[in-house]
Amino acid sequence: MQTSADRQDRHQYPAHWEADVVLRDGGTARIRPITVDDADRLVSFYEQVSDESKYYRFFAPYPRLSAKDVHRFTHHDFVDRVGLAATIGGEFIATVRYDRIGADGLPASAPADEAEVAFLVQDAHQGRGVASALLEHIAAVARERGIRRFAAEVLPANSKMIKVFTDAGYTQQRSFEDGVVRLEFDLEPTDRSLAVQRAREQRAEARSVRRLLAPGSVAVVGVGRAPGGVGRSILGNIRDAGYPGRLYAVNKVFPDDLKEVDGVPAHRSVRDIDGPVDLAVVAVPAAHVPAVVAECGEHGVQGLVVLSAGYAESGPEGRERQRALVRAARAYGMRIIGPNAFGIINTAPDVRLNASLAPELPRPGRIGLFAQSGAIGIALLSRLHRRGGGVTGVTGVSTFVSAGNRADVSGNDVLQYWYDDPETDVVLMYLESIGNPRKFTRLARRTAAAKPLVVVQGTGTAPQGHTVRATRLPYATVSALLRQAGVIRVDTITELVDAGLLLARQPLPAGPRVAILGNSESLGVLTYDRCLAEGLRPARPVDLTTGATAEDFHRALAAALADGTNDAVVVTAIPAIGEGSPGDAELAEALRSAAAAVPGKPVLVVHVELGGLAAALSAAASTAPGAGDRAPGGTESAASATEATPVTEATPAPAPPAAAATQAAAATQAATARPAPRTAPPEGTHLIPAYPAAERAVRALAEAVKYAEWRREAADPGKVPEFDDIDEKGAARLIGELLARGEGLTISAAETCELLGKYGIPVRRALPAPTPAAAVEAACALGYPVALKATAPHLRHRADLGGVRLDLADEDQLLRAYAELTELFGRPEELRPVVQGMAPRGVDTVVRAVIDPAAGAVLSFGLAGAASQLLGDMAHRLVPVTDREATSLVRSIRTAPLLFGWRGSTPVDTPALEELLLRVSRLVDDHPEVVAVTLEPVVVAPHGASVLGATVRLAPPPARDDLGPRTLPAY
Repeated sequence: MQTSADRQDRHQYPAHWEADVVLRDGGTARIRPITVDDADRLVSFYEQVSDESKYYRFFAPYPRLSAKDVHRFTHHDFVDRVGLAATIGGEFIATVRYDRIGADGLPASAPADEAEVAFLVQDAHQGRGVASALLEHIAAVARERGIRRFAAEVLPANSKMIKVFTDAGYTQQRSFEDGVVRLEFDLEPTDRSLAVQRAREQRAEARSVRRLLAPGSVAVVGVGRAPGGVGRSILGNIRDAGYPGRLYAVNKVFPDDLKEVDGVPAHRSVRDIDGPVDLAVVAVPAAHVPAVVAECGEHGVQGLVVLSAGYAESGPEGRERQRALVRAARAYGMRIIGPNAFGIINTAPDVRLNASLAPELPRPGRIGLFAQSGAIGIALLSRLHRRGGGVTGVTGVSTFVSAGNRADVSGNDVLQYWYDDPETDVVLMYLESIGNPRKFTRLARRTAAAKPLVVVQGTGTAPQGHTVRATRLPYATVSALLRQAGVIRVDTITELVDAGLLLARQPLPAGPRVAILGNSESLGVLTYDRCLAEGLRPARPVDLTTGATAEDFHRALAAALADGTNDAVVVTAIPAIGEGSPGDAELAEALRSAAAAVPGKPVLVVHVELGGLAAALSAAASTAPGAGDRAPGGTESAASATEATPVTEATPAPAPPAAAATQAAAATQAATARPAPRTAPPEGTHLIPAYPAAERAVRALAEAVKYAEWRREAADPGKVPEFDDIDEKGAARLIGELLARGEGLTISAAETCELLGKYGIPVRRALPAPTPAAAVEAACALGYPVALKATAPHLRHRADLGGVRLDLADEDQLLRAYAELTELFGRPEELRPVVQGMAPRGVDTVVRAVIDPAAGAVLSFGLAGAASQLLGDMAHRLVPVTDREATSLVRSIRTAPLLFGWRGSTPVDTPALEELLLRVSRLVDDHPEVVAVTLEPVVVAPHGASVLGATVRLAPPPARDDLGPRTLPAY
């Protein structure tokens, strides 16, 4: 990158130190090493720093940098002397540098492991968290170069810089001498420093999304002169939604005398707008987008929503165009939603922003909605409105984001925003791919502990426009890990809406016990059967008969809710016959009043051909604006009510903006007509969700039960136990010696036993038996009875093929078994036979751990043989595993009853199995060079567990970006 002749670097330019970061106020900056080519930028930057800041940096008046200073601050060897700069628009806004020093405080080289660090931040950018971000990055650089400790000297009056150091969370010491505060701190990340870093990450990324969703002014770039077209439609949607901020129409082909378009001020360029622009919605052809980005950046626009297509979804050329788009926007400190996006919506009364292709603003509500696909976004908005207006009330949307290709802003960023958004109670997400599973899992766990997170996950094949980290984990494993993080995983957008509406409207159930009552015995039995199928514990249905009155429903529901043996109630209703049958409104009021008396238990209604009941339930109990109102014809038809949209490869891809606009108009124009507001009933009332099919109601309830159980368990996640007999340092030495032989290797059986032994995991000894005489000798060394096994790859762990002989009590039996194996399967050199001492009889299991580059370390458990290999009956947990997680891991597989005395068998020693799982978890967590471990079989007996076979693979560990400084995904 650098070509200057006077460069004196000992190392090449470290391009991997370059990073984009989100600052405290939601803007972005680029951090990169300072080079010899930055002299002019450094001088210009220094001239814009106040005299006070210069005094704090140099402890004396220092009006300008000398030529010697400029040379020193731009010439680095990237080892002992390093400088980093934070830039916006290519210009410096802050710098940090370190100089390695020895014990005497003078310049030094390795092995000296201490360095002096100093910052300088332009006054206009102080308070934005620039110094904190630079400290994270310079600390990571220093650790990479063997520096373990920083020292900084700060004037006592420079309280802002002292706070930067003290708030970072590192272990530090402070002293005061000669009028200067000296701070010394270790650079090894601590639990507190990681917590501080992640809290800052959350605040910064949440604010960056908030700036996009609640702008004070919006410019739509690409507004056509004639009605129609994407830009003109977006402008009309924003205006018609009642957006209260400043709105501008922009198109470079507008004539000079054009002042307004549809009553909105018109400009030929963003530069011509008199006043700030917070958000630009870009709807121009992809070829013209770079010029628009430059205009927006120079005008100080904070963020972009790019609807334009023709990027990564169109192939390699478009992918490079997308990379250039992100680089250009970040250079100006802007974040991007898109490209190829459907748009964003915020229904808050003081925002009312519909910068999307949906022709109407959805009803306000408490659901946050994220969709990567524009087509699915249209379907979700339409379905939520149909369900909100006609079947189950007016629960609407707080905010909606369609990220398109999610080149910059992703589901992770929006989760950061929704985590502490007071306007959002439930989060629904349609994810075609997960770009950073490790981070998503971490954020999902934190979010799910505060509010429900329901996800439809794609089948694992990412759309062409998405940049996704490669993962070796099967789709089912990723899904299991999401559930472990508290994510409510569903398969269709119908299930997504069903679960979301229940969670938005009703309290969480305290357990799986379900009462069923209604006026149809058949519908009650159907509901009962579905509860059993979903793992719930239903009571026998209470049949009120078809002649039941509204008072009968009220009395039965009140009794069921008051019964301490019930955790939830499902009410079934069919049209009644006779003059005394209750009307829809009367029945709805009866159910609402009974539910209001015991508000701590969820109530669901399954109705058949009673659309009026669902609407009446909504009108009786709504707390949202516009309660009780619905669009004409809003009742969901039987066809749409039972429709399910599975997530398969056939799911429509995001449509181009013009096509999406047509789809949106057709799918949502009538469905999203907003009613006039009505007065809401008193606070504290709950909407009662109604479902047109028993299986849909029960599935939603089952998901709520599992989520509630996860919430209770998450409150006490357990702890990672300490084991006194673990030799962590000895294992590290052994791993280092083994890796010196090669970068990736499967170590030998003896080395595997030695390494596992250092973590208290004994492997039952097996001796090679290349000849009958060697087999006899091995058996004598081990002691009878023994097992004879063929370990050739095609026979390993295949007892069903006859490659294993057990309980050989003496030499005659051993020799006879040896002869049988060689007669059946071939010569000894092909069989690779071994002799192993017999383990106590028990249940054969398998334990695996793998380091996945995208998801991290994963621990897996199942029964050996057909259960895991054929049926895929394996359970998974992220490492490190706590004691409670190890307990649940053992019990999570479908075949777990075999461990606990199924059909009168003897229960096995599951505590010993759980301890083994914890020790394997510790091994891969302490030593990321252990990239794969397989223990198979592990025989769990009534007393103890025996590891009969083990393999370990070592390799240099994959990079852990979750432990490094905060960065945005690289482009």
